[in-house]
Amino acid sequence: MKNKPWETKITEIQENEIRIHGYTIEDLMEKKSFAETAFLLFTGKLPDGNEGKLFKSMMVACADHGVTPPSTLAALTAASTGSPMNGALAAGILSINEFHGGAIENTMKFLIQLKERSMEGDESELRTIADDIVKNYTQQNMRLPGFGHRIHTKDPRTVKLLMLAKELELSGTYVDSLLLVQDVLSSVTGKSIPVNVDGALGALLLDLAVPHEYANAFFIMSRVPGLIAHIFEEQTMQKKMRRIDPVNHIYTGEGPKALL
Repeated sequence: MKNKPWETKITEIQENEIRIHGYTIEDLMEKKSFAETAFLLFTGKLPDGNEGKLFKSMMVACADHGVTPPSTLAALTAASTGSPMNGALAAGILSINEFHGGAIENTMKFLIQLKERSMEGDESELRTIADDIVKNYTQQNMRLPGFGHRIHTKDPRTVKLLMLAKELELSGTYVDSLLLVQDVLSSVTGKSIPVNVDGALGALLLDLAVPHEYANAFFIMSRVPGLIAHIFEEQTMQKKMRRIDPVNHIYTGEGPKALL
């Protein structure tokens, strides 16, 4: 007796035919970008033109952040010990967790909580609930995800993403809630604590109807090119088993360029 086949709703493979959510791979190759195809895989639908533009920019925003992030340092350390590309890359990916990269999903979760606790959704009620959430975090000496940065006081990625979302008319209720929380956080703490890129990405993913369970995977997928480039540089330019100082490094690449 044959076992009943199990089901998948994502990709259909037949002889000489590949379809992702019904679309042939040839059409996707010709007409859609990698980012748009990833959006299709995540959500089951193709983004419209503006959604595709925003999602692409969100991926680019995560592509790299230098040699100091924990995932890059882990990947470089593994490469320095002689690990091949896949091993070093795995080390970097495995270092993307709750406290590095995970702020995107944590931002999404508290924004969902904020929305669920609001019955009417008017600004005064949202502000009261946001005030309660912020005070709960600060009283427990917990950092509110999506705010502040160890280097940037005005993260250029955040500024660009929020501006682009507004221009493309994709800045929705979750971005509005995030900015409201920022205002409340500043009032409660007496400090100007800006939205960081994780916060912007979390709100935008929700406004694009991407489930929060994809958040860490989104960051990993977007960061892989940067990790690969740093691993290759480590393998081809640095001595083996070196002591990698996360602070004492200098940039010696090309100077500023403008895209034409």
